[in-house]
Amino acid sequence: MSPVVSFVIPVYKVERYLRRCLDTVLAQTFTDWEAVCVNDGSPDSCLDILREYAGKDSRFVIIDKENGGLSDARNAGLEHCRGEWVVFVDSDDFIHPQTLEIALDIQKRSGAELVSWYKDSLYRTKLILRHFFHLEDLNYRPSSFKKIYDPSKVQYHFTKDVISVASEYSHPHGIANPLKHNYVWRHLIHRQLLEGISFVKGLAFEDFPWWSELLLKNPTTAYTDAKLYFYYFNLHSIDNGSSRAKKVYSWICGLERTYQLYRAKADSHQMECWSAQFKWPVLNSQIARHLIKLRPDSEKTALCREILSSLISEGLLDDAATTREPSALKTAKMIRAFVGK
Repeated sequence: MSPVVSFVIPVYKVERYLRRCLDTVLAQTFTDWEAVCVNDGSPDSCLDILREYAGKDSRFVIIDKENGGLSDARNAGLEHCRGEWVVFVDSDDFIHPQTLEIALDIQKRSGAELVSWYKDSLYRTKLILRHFFHLEDLNYRPSSFKKIYDPSKVQYHFTKDVISVASEYSHPHGIANPLKHNYVWRHLIHRQLLEGISFVKGLAFEDFPWWSELLLKNPTTAYTDAKLYFYYFNLHSIDNGSSRAKKVYSWICGLERTYQLYRAKADSHQMECWSAQFKWPVLNSQIARHLIKLRPDSEKTALCREILSSLISEGLLDDAATTREPSALKTAKMIRAFVGK
C-alpha cells in the first residue's frame, strides 16, 4: 500500500548533519510516509548512515547513484516516489515534528493542491552568532522547533491565483499576504502537479526555474506563516560555497530558461505577475548589482554577457518602464551597460 507522503531527501557530503535530518523525519507525528533518500555518490559515510536507518525502519528508501548534483538527485528521488503528496527536505536541514500533521490538516481544511510554510529566519541569525562565539550548534534547537501546535488552529491564507501573491521579495510591494521566495523545501505538493516538471541538472539555485514552472500550473494554494523548516547555515553549501561568477551565471541561466518558458506558455496575467515579482527581483538583486564585480576577462563573464545580450534582443527588459518594480529602469540601464547595448 502506498504511503500518503513521500519525502525526497538528496544526500551528498552531509555525514555530520544527516542523522539530525533523518531523526526529525522519524519524529513526525503523522506516520504514513516514506523517505526517498538519494545518495548522490557521496564519498563520506552518508550511505552507511542511510543503510543504518533503512535497516531499522522500512519507510526509509535508499537510492544509490553516481554523483550528478542536487537537481539530478531530486529528479531521481521523484522517480521513486509512491506517495500522493511530496515534500522536499535538504539533508543538512531539519523540520518541525508536526510538519506533516499541520500541512495535511491545512490541506484537508482548504482542499488545496499545494500547501506552503516558512523557515525560521531567526535560526540562521542565531547560528551565525554561535559560530562567532565558537559555540556548538549541531544539537542546538530554537524555541520554534519545540513549539507544540494544535493543527486545527493553525491559520492560513488560501488562493486560486497563486502567481498574484507569490514573490521573490522579502517585502513585496502591493501584496497584502505574500507567499515569499522560491524555496523548494517548504511545500506539501500533490504529486500530479510535478508531472512534466524537473530540476535543471547542473544548475545552482535551481529553485527559481522549478518554482516558476510550478506556478504556471496555477495550483490552488494554502500557505501559513508557521515556522516548520530549519535551514542550517552551512558554510560549505552551494549558496555559501560558490564563487560570485558561478552564482551570477547560474541565475542568468535559470532566468533564460524561465523567461523563454513564460514567453511560450504564460498568459498575460501570469507574465505580468512573474515579471514584476520574480524576473525583476532576480535581475536586480542576484544579477545586475554583481555584474560590475565580475572579472572582465573571464570565460563566465563572457557567457553572462552573451546570454543577457540574447535575452535583451528577445525583449527581456522591454517592460522596464511599465512594470510595478520601482528599480526596473535603473537595473535595465546597468544590464544594458554591461552587455554594451
